Amino acid sequence: MSESKVAQPGHKERIVKCVKEVLPGASKTCVWIIKITVGVSFAILFLKYFNLLPYFSNFISPVFNYIGLPGEAALAFVSGYFVNVYAAISAAVAVDLDVRALTILSVMTLCAHNMITETAVQKKTGSSAVRIVIVRTFMAFALAYGLNKVLPGEVIAKAVEESGTQQPFMEMFREWLVSTLGLVVKMSFLIFSLSIMQKLLAEYGVIRLMAKGLRPVLAMFGLPAKTAFLWIVANILGLAYGAAVMIDESRSGKISKREIDLLNSHIGISHSNFEDLFLVSSIGGVWYIILLTRWLGSFILVWEQRLEYFIIDKIRSK
Repeated sequence: MSESKVAQPGHKERIVKCVKEVLPGASKTCVWIIKITVGVSFAILFLKYFNLLPYFSNFISPVFNYIGLPGEAALAFVSGYFVNVYAAISAAVAVDLDVRALTILSVMTLCAHNMITETAVQKKTGSSAVRIVIVRTFMAFALAYGLNKVLPGEVIAKAVEESGTQQPFMEMFREWLVSTLGLVVKMSFLIFSLSIMQKLLAEYGVIRLMAKGLRPVLAMFGLPAKTAFLWIVANILGLAYGAAVMIDESRSGKISKREIDLLNSHIGISHSNFEDLFLVSSIGGVWYIILLTRWLGSFILVWEQRLEYFIIDKIRSK
């Protein structure tokens, strides 16, 4: 009896084993995601310096009349689309928007932001990058259009005049360097921490319990129970920070490509429902409308995709 007990690894050994197994893959993913993030943010630095982002917004500003937003709000959406929610908020506060407009703009931004980096993460898990970009962009405008029809009131906005002074490039570069270094440290810490946490939770059977508890919620959204942990990670921290865990799970073979595609359809529209939701609420967006609208969008997307699979299987079986 004593020999069998000695043969069983203790908690310390199990933890060390999990950490050793995680480090190589997490390190590789961490370097990959940092390269993309730094590269994209550096490109955006040049776009800002040469004031090119407004040209992108001018192309889509006429469309904003159909979704209850003034043309000035287009710059906020474009900033968030290519950068992140922080960039969108910075541009949004320069326009005098009411609560209704801020809510609509927030839904659009949270549906489609940081597209280059987040699409790269979802593509790495096996999903189609083209489909992700099309679906997230389309749903951002579709949900905004729907909100414009159902929310009472009209938008009255006036753009705040800008000073017109150009910040020196070296000053912009220093600010970019400091913020980017801080982001790299944060991302590295979260990627390694999440990867180790995921391995430990799997080792001790916690993920199975989480999947069981979330089964009714995930079933309502059309998601398989085995995506529970990834769903939690995406909802709490988002796609970029949860990249290592998502990529590791997709490569492990524990989750099929179809299940990954269904999850990506859902979390592409609805993720980071703590930090990002708090940020847009802090400038005036109605948080529960923003959350429920995106849940509705993700619900529609997943069940539509499940219908696609059903039709494809029927055709193949004939």
